[in-house]
Amino acid sequence: MERSDGRVLVVDDEPALLKTFRYCLEDAGHQVAVAQSAELAETLVQQRVFDLCFLDLRLGDVSALDLLPRLQAAAPWMRVVIVTAFSSIDTAVQAMRAGAVDYLVKPCSAEQLRMAAARHLESRRLQQRIEELERSSGRASDSAQLESRSPSMMQVLEMARQVAETDATVLILGESGTGKGVLARAIHCWSPRAERAFVTVNSPGLSSELFESELFGHRKGAFTGATQSAEGRVSVAEGGSLFLDEVGDVPLALQPKLLRFLQDKEYERIGDPVTRQADVRLIAATNRDLATMVRDGEFREDLLYRLDVIRLTLPPLRERPEDIEAMAEAFLAQFAVAYRRRVHGFTDEARAALLHYHWPGNVRELRNLIERACIIAAGERIERTQLALNGGE
Repeated sequence: MERSDGRVLVVDDEPALLKTFRYCLEDAGHQVAVAQSAELAETLVQQRVFDLCFLDLRLGDVSALDLLPRLQAAAPWMRVVIVTAFSSIDTAVQAMRAGAVDYLVKPCSAEQLRMAAARHLESRRLQQRIEELERSSGRASDSAQLESRSPSMMQVLEMARQVAETDATVLILGESGTGKGVLARAIHCWSPRAERAFVTVNSPGLSSELFESELFGHRKGAFTGATQSAEGRVSVAEGGSLFLDEVGDVPLALQPKLLRFLQDKEYERIGDPVTRQADVRLIAATNRDLATMVRDGEFREDLLYRLDVIRLTLPPLRERPEDIEAMAEAFLAQFAVAYRRRVHGFTDEARAALLHYHWPGNVRELRNLIERACIIAAGERIERTQLALNGGE
């Protein structure tokens, strides 16, 4: 049942208990930090990301009932287990009503501590997995885009699998709609970080301030409209992968901060002077020519060097005709289930049309076209006239 690599904070004012808890949890393979005061606990939670906290009910003159809301405000995802003496169980129950998930009665055995950590860390991972599945809904056909008979695409996929095993920064290039996001997610799933979060940040259309807030987070009141604090996508991606989509659209004013994050893994939230660290693997993508943008003064050259450690260039769909039919069938199967349609194939004329079309919108255009055809299909097979290629009906 036990899993390694949990990030655990232990808060207690007894040095001997802190040492015991730390050794026990580290022996179980977890990353452990300790705090002997409420002030240090708050500082650590602000600076680092923890999955689980063992919190003593009494910290000198400070009660966990007072500290718990502050910890939850700084790290709402962190699960908190109250550690209490037998005589304080009623208060521990109050703490659970206030947001703690469990309590331990001390003295507790090493086995009780390890089992509690394993149980709540597993609950945290399941919660992250559910959130990821919700974000991934509708992607059942993604695997079809990563099963290719095209030599150029097979070469890209082979390289992607190799680099997935490392933490190297990856830059994915390709026309709009070629599946850069699908490949980024696949790299994450093939990597040792697969059980952690895969988080996407979309650059286009955001001002420098809004993009910085989306990426790094902000403190309540940091700017107009900041009615509550936000942790930022970097924090959400802790231990996992951060996909920076359309990195060519990152505002020039923010690029130095992105460069610093890439180099040092450090950042600050807007309006908050606390320097934070993040264990995040960065994958970036763009359909723009970054070298030309560097020459035009629109993109920092040093940032390009940091991003371009491993470059993967996805071929456009028109250059991989071997894959069109298989992807079309995979999309059709997905949408037939989603829309409860009895459509399970294409006429010969429809297949020929798919193979001879130029596909300026690439895989995204193919997917959208098949979805539309599935909805309007009258029979069991998609006909040429239902594909609406070149705007035709």
